[in-house]
This record gives sequence, structure tokens and C-alpha cells, in this order.
Amino acid sequence: MNKSITTPQEPLTITKVRWFRRQLKSWASGNLRNFPWRKTQDPYAILVAEFLLQKTNADTVAPVYQRFMERYPTLNALAAAPAEEVGTLLQPLGLAFRADRLRLSTQLILKNYKGKIPKTEAQLLKLPGVGKYTARSICAHAFGQRKAVLDNNVARILERFFGFCGGRVKWRSQELQEAAERAAPKTKVGTWNLALLDFAAAVCTARNPHCGECPLQEQCKYADRRNI
Repeated sequence: MNKSITTPQEPLTITKVRWFRRQLKSWASGNLRNFPWRKTQDPYAILVAEFLLQKTNADTVAPVYQRFMERYPTLNALAAAPAEEVGTLLQPLGLAFRADRLRLSTQLILKNYKGKIPKTEAQLLKLPGVGKYTARSICAHAFGQRKAVLDNNVARILERFFGFCGGRVKWRSQELQEAAERAAPKTKVGTWNLALLDFAAAVCTARNPHCGECPLQEQCKYADRRNI
């Protein structure tokens, strides 16, 4: 069982959550990265992006995503494309099975959802290659739903700042998922999710985090232990 290392005297208070949210929003106002899939709310374009981003660096994905969307601008175009052709286009990203799952997902969307990207997490999870993170990210970015995402990057920020210990498999930690949901604002959660991901990439990095430059250091458990 995953347990928090916070004590009863140091709960996840509303005051601390609001402070955390305010600081990150302020940081994000001038530091979000610029990627093509962040400039659209088209559910199909976002579905493609989320598939390509699985276990792959965003900078690596960007040029492949551009070529992919030029070749297959619609769900119908991708569903009708030869499997070998799709696989060749995505080959630079690795994970060969990704092309098959993406193409199969589009075919199932045409068959079961009349060509409309499903709007619920439960429906999205029925598609091959779609896990909880991908489903929630699509819901937030394409449909404006209040769906906070949790991966190793988001988990790292939550664990360090609030003092959690989410165990080895972060995305399965119920405590971390609940913390992610509590920390998320009521609106524009898609942008909030991006802020967390970019903050993890630029400041709260896995190795050698930039604690001295971090806007969260004043109340961060990790920074406090490091005596920053």
C-alpha cells in the first residue's frame, strides 16, 4: 500500500494547494513550450499527438507529427491508409506497435462512434493503445474536461513539493492521483497539465533539479530537505 510521508500535522491543505497552483500558473504564463498540437482543440489532431508522445520526447515528436498530419489530415484518411505506410512514417519514433494501434483505433472510432472521437475517459480506454494518461489528456485538451493527468513527471513534482511517496509505479498511486486532481484548477485543466509537464522538464528535473531557481522552493518539502 502506498503511504504518504506527510504527517497529520502537515496535511494537503487548501491553502497550500492554492499557493502551489498560483505559483505554477505564474511560472507557466511565460514558460510554456510551443508545439503544434498545443495550437489546436481538434480531437483527432490531439488523439494523434497523444499516441506519438507516448514514451517519446516532445522535441523528437514535433517534426514527425507535422509530416503525419500533412499526410493524414483527417481520421478517415488515416483509417484508410496502408499499415506499412503508416508504420514507415512513424518509424523514427520507435515503438513499432504504436502505428498499428493508432490506425486500429481510428477504424474502431469510425465503426463504433460514427467517426467522432469519444468524449469520455471510459470510452477512450476501450481503444487499443489508450491508457489512463492518454485518455485523460485527450478529455482535458480536446473537450475541456477537468481531467488531471499523472505520469512520472507530474508525480515527481507532487512527491517533492507535498512530501508524498507514491511507490515505484507512480501512475497507479491512488494518493498521487487524488493529489493531482486536488491541485488542478476548476477550469483550463489542459493548460494546467501542460504547465506541470513543462515545469518538470525545465525546473523540477529528475536529475539535478534547479531548486535554487524554483518558484516553489519556499514551501517545497524536497527543497527544505536539501536546505536550498
